[in-house]
Amino acid sequence: MTTEQLVAQIHKKQSFLCIGLDVDLTKIPQHLLKEEDPIFAFNKEIIDATHHLCVAYKPNTAFYEAYGIKGWVSLEKTIKYLNTNYPDIFTIADAKRGDIGNTSTMYAKAFFEDLGFDSVTVAPYMGKDSVEPFLAFKDKHTILLALTSNAGAFDYQTKLVDNKELYKQVLVTSKTYKGAENLMYVVGATKAEYLSEIRQIIPNSFLLVPGVGAQGGNLADVCKYGMSSNVGLLINSSRGIIYASNNLDFANAAAQKAQDLQKQMKIELDKLN
Repeated sequence: MTTEQLVAQIHKKQSFLCIGLDVDLTKIPQHLLKEEDPIFAFNKEIIDATHHLCVAYKPNTAFYEAYGIKGWVSLEKTIKYLNTNYPDIFTIADAKRGDIGNTSTMYAKAFFEDLGFDSVTVAPYMGKDSVEPFLAFKDKHTILLALTSNAGAFDYQTKLVDNKELYKQVLVTSKTYKGAENLMYVVGATKAEYLSEIRQIIPNSFLLVPGVGAQGGNLADVCKYGMSSNVGLLINSSRGIIYASNNLDFANAAAQKAQDLQKQMKIELDKLN
């Protein structure tokens, strides 16, 4: 999916919501555990109930890898179901990969070619030759970790390097990478006060913004400081949506939570227009 196609979907659905499919078998409704593939069964119902309210889904691969081969099969079935039935949805493999060049190429092949994701999250710590192999894939997006929403982000990301915060160094340097036009960035919603300065460095790049909902991020603040002329935001909510209920009505409850966010997003899009 191209950036232009993603923007078109945002305006069509009046939403820039991304739903995180972080499936924990201890939290899903108990009746699903009787299914042959409980993870996929859960995802399918969530997707069918919410696809018209969001523009992206983001499975965090740890929640699939934790279950071994069965979990990886569930992930494969989930992305295939999305690509087959809802091809207008932007898909994000939240895998946080990044290694030396030939290894990064193999990671990229795994997520872009084998599984068919539109994008993958990548850690920038190893630098240019660990990121550019992902950027080499046409119409695929690399979402670089810039300023994350967790408390430990302050351990490194805001430390000064040559009188500039490290996360700003990541933003500035990554713009020089070959294929940088396919870069997006992770910026946590709990760091909304940083967004104005971030936009001075990357005014039009898309930002994947986790932390709205369960982690306490504020949607209005993120939009106030982070929205660009092409919207430029994908707001992720995971637990706050998919675990809205653990009863038989779980999919409808998830849809209601997603709709609540979509309505707020429509207001912000109206302001932009």
